[in-house]
Amino acid sequence: MPAIIISMNSIIRVFMCMVVVLASFSFMATNRANSQSLTAAQKAQLEQELVQVEAEQKQAEKELSVAQAQSSSLSRDISVLDAKIKAAQLDIKAKNLLIQTLGNDITVKENKIEDLDQHILKSKETLVMILQKTNEINQNSLPEIILSRSTISDFFQDIDAFDSLQESLQTIIEQLRDDQDTTTVEKDALDKRRNTEIDARYAIQQQQKNIEGNQKSKQQLLTISKNNEKAYNTVLAEKRARAAQIRAALFALRDAAPIPFEQALQYATLASQKTGVRPAYILAILTQESNLGSNVGQCYLSNPDTGDGVYVKTGNTVAKVMSPTRDVGPFKTILKALGGDIYKTVVSCPQSIGWGGAMGPAQFIPSTWLVVKDNLAKLLGISGMPDPWNPGHAFMAAALYLSDRGAIAGSYSAEKNAACKYYSGKSCGLVSGNTAYGNSVMALADNIQRNMIDPLQGL
Repeated sequence: MPAIIISMNSIIRVFMCMVVVLASFSFMATNRANSQSLTAAQKAQLEQELVQVEAEQKQAEKELSVAQAQSSSLSRDISVLDAKIKAAQLDIKAKNLLIQTLGNDITVKENKIEDLDQHILKSKETLVMILQKTNEINQNSLPEIILSRSTISDFFQDIDAFDSLQESLQTIIEQLRDDQDTTTVEKDALDKRRNTEIDARYAIQQQQKNIEGNQKSKQQLLTISKNNEKAYNTVLAEKRARAAQIRAALFALRDAAPIPFEQALQYATLASQKTGVRPAYILAILTQESNLGSNVGQCYLSNPDTGDGVYVKTGNTVAKVMSPTRDVGPFKTILKALGGDIYKTVVSCPQSIGWGGAMGPAQFIPSTWLVVKDNLAKLLGISGMPDPWNPGHAFMAAALYLSDRGAIAGSYSAEKNAACKYYSGKSCGLVSGNTAYGNSVMALADNIQRNMIDPLQGL
């Protein structure tokens, strides 16, 4: 039989096989997803439990507010601790219910993505086979094709079949594109669910710490109540003394003089009110930048044309202090507006990769500072150029930048990812070192909240 007949029959067989493969994968994906999902009754029960727990949480929060509004006394403090413990326990219960639901959703999504990936792979492989067979036909000349058929009628039947096959190929290609788009959507949804689960587990860990600390404090107060009220006054005096120490402790700032923690907290609280980013997290970012500064050092720009500079302490030459094409021009603009000297103004030294040139406690490069300056000035309520070395301006700038990068969501994953972007401009894991930066910021935020901000509450 002529070669052209074999080629056409092979194409048709391959095409039919592909249709079967596509149908079988669609059937498999549907059945796998259904087999892994919760039943309607199970979902309804989980949702009902979650609604009930959330209602109990609201009631516990009301009880806490009532207890906190009472005058300071031993019984009042015990009531506050009881309310905090109850609220934390209910939050843990709610988060565990949420994790149950998420766990099911994540499994379903993972299975669906796996099926889609396999579907796409098999479809591509079959599509390649069809295209190869199609290419064989295209390589035959028209006389060869005509002569290979026994009748003209057979030739035109093959042409009709070939045209139909071409249309089917286009349909398959469009289906592949749809599958790829669906896979992207499913992966995005899976990432969100995973982040929500991570946030819930982190919240449980934090609440467990809260319960442990509050139970310890409650036990101390119960021990006092068995003795006398005078012992309670001693405890209050110790708390006030500790609070005074915290407020007076110096808060280190990169490339600027340290300020009392009380003032730093005021700056962070104002920035939080304007941007929605929590104070402890803002303080953690500024602390992390200060820690980096102690390792990297301080520099002056010395050559605007090349971007080279010198170390402040030693005067030794150092390359890549500031990008001449990106930042030197904006740096001149900023210093001209502030009345500063570009050769005697401290900026960051370069790290192992990239350029230095970041300014002040919040470590903005000059080009980025010019981008945010107008919105920043509005938040600060000033006219003219905000000052990167002014602590109050730096706190607000950091909060504004972090808010724009998702920290306003307040969840663990959102704040960590925003910190990574603050460090490198990209999400965690995409740039060497930024995940470590994000982890450090989150640990600092927890420490600052528990050991510096919380002790000041209620005093």
